Amino acid sequence: MVDLACGRGRHARFFAARGCQVVAIDRDTAALAAIRGIEGVTPIVADLESAPWPADIGPFDAIIVTNYLHRALFANILGALTEDGILIYETFARGNERYGKPSNPDYLLAPGELLAQIGATLTVIAFEQGMSGGATPSVIQRIAAVGPARAWPPPLPP
Repeated sequence: MVDLACGRGRHARFFAARGCQVVAIDRDTAALAAIRGIEGVTPIVADLESAPWPADIGPFDAIIVTNYLHRALFANILGALTEDGILIYETFARGNERYGKPSNPDYLLAPGELLAQIGATLTVIAFEQGMSGGATPSVIQRIAAVGPARAWPPPLPP
């Protein structure tokens, strides 16, 4: 799996502790230093906004992105997911400017934008938009979606 724009690796740590092999990508070398040496985590320094998508990584059976938006990467993210993979994506949306950063519209999703971008290619399992339930008020969108080769809903056990 890949934790994209992972920062200090909160999600990479979580999944690696549960036995997943995680590629943790971020442009911040100091942040990535915090997860070097953690078993199951492969940190990669990459500035995906000013350089091409790394050709030697992927495909991934799971991709997680939180608190990050660079619209030009949607095609790369979707292209890096296996046919039966899962994508979990959560970031800030319009209205968040009332509560703090980010407040620049370039970094805030329009209403339904994540659903439109992801739902055109993947099967959406869950989608939410609006106020987050966290301690700090924010406006977010979040989506969980699976690739076309994954049966959904999954079959129930016998």
